[in-house]
Amino acid sequence: MPSPEASAHPRAVAKLLARLGIAPKQESIFRTAFVHRSFVNEAGEKLEHNERLEFIGDAALELAMTDLLYRAYPNKAEGELTDIRSSCVRGKNLAAIAQKLELADALLLSRGEERAGGRTNPTLLADAFEALLGAVYLDQGFTAAKAFVETHVYPTLTGILAGSLHVDPKSALQEIVQAKWQALPSYAIVKEAGADHDKTFSVEVSVGGRVVGRGEGNSKKRAQEAAAQDALDARLAWENAQ
Repeated sequence: MPSPEASAHPRAVAKLLARLGIAPKQESIFRTAFVHRSFVNEAGEKLEHNERLEFIGDAALELAMTDLLYRAYPNKAEGELTDIRSSCVRGKNLAAIAQKLELADALLLSRGEERAGGRTNPTLLADAFEALLGAVYLDQGFTAAKAFVETHVYPTLTGILAGSLHVDPKSALQEIVQAKWQALPSYAIVKEAGADHDKTFSVEVSVGGRVVGRGEGNSKKRAQEAAAQDALDARLAWENAQ
């Protein structure tokens, strides 16, 4: 017998899709986009979790943004386009979009993940957005996926460019540290949690032996970027104290 959470899940997904204006050909694939591995592991339900959809959604997102940026900025060099694209598809940006779209309402999580605040976890929210996009791509094709990205991701570009947020946080931090101390930031993994297929990495970044930022992510790269961004956000607190 399915759990109450699983029983209510199709209705929650259908409500979300209607609000987003998505008319699915195969609704089951969209349900899968919102099934977190933790629920499958805990409940033993015969359900597929969303990690494969996240994988293909990540690729569709990158290609869609590449196409949009290439056409919008014919005079920008490859390096700058890459930085701009990276800032748009960064986990922090995707999590903010997912929160705005209220994707958490349709997530199927384990009780433990619920207690841990999974519905507000930026990494989990970013993953859910990519899984949803993967479902759009598989169900309706790349044109529909690109339109979804153009509607929900591309508009964030205005704020990113206005705040120079397209500069990679690791590169930005490195420039600051090199200019002032002729040194490089040092990144260290301080914790790894979860199974091999579902790890969360915790990273600290140090300058001159002092920890100046911390971050988490489902890959070492994302965790390092989060730590670098944390250091940039707290720059006033540590720059003059070195």
